Amino acid sequence: MVSAGDIKKGVTIQWNNGVWVILDFQHVKPGKGAAFVRTKLKNVMNGSIREETFNPSEKFPKAHIETKEMQYLYNDGELYYFMDTESYEQIPLNFDEVEEAIKFLKENDVAVMRFFQGKAFEVQAPNFVELEIIHTEPGFKGDTSQGVYKPATVETGAVVQVPLFVEIGDKIKIDTRSGEYLSRV
Repeated sequence: MVSAGDIKKGVTIQWNNGVWVILDFQHVKPGKGAAFVRTKLKNVMNGSIREETFNPSEKFPKAHIETKEMQYLYNDGELYYFMDTESYEQIPLNFDEVEEAIKFLKENDVAVMRFFQGKAFEVQAPNFVELEIIHTEPGFKGDTSQGVYKPATVETGAVVQVPLFVEIGDKIKIDTRSGEYLSRV
């Protein structure tokens, strides 16, 4: 059990029929009245964020989140299949469960999957991936202005803003957390 007075950033608790991670907290001791804890919480299952205040003596069950590396196998049109590299167990997931990560994952890539009570709720692509450009407009000769970007589609279908000198067939490094182009490979 975690008491509201012991809450810190990153702690995961069970509260209000959900699993919540503490994004921010502040212990408030007003000059008049009882102390309280002001928090900003994020529901790990659906991503909703809310602000709540708690009495410092309130207690919550700690939510244990399991993290595993899983290999992305394939997509059959509806489901995306991931395999546990240790037990070889396969887990099918819907698009809404893999939406953020799948645009940067190729078949056989390894992703990090998070579980609560045996149910997968989040898939995270590696922080940096190298993907090939399959479509982009050609850059104009002589256009040497700095900081000019154009859209480019990579082999997984994601659209990334790239500098004008990047062409079809180039491999680029992408930061998956922000979706930004980093460099050519």
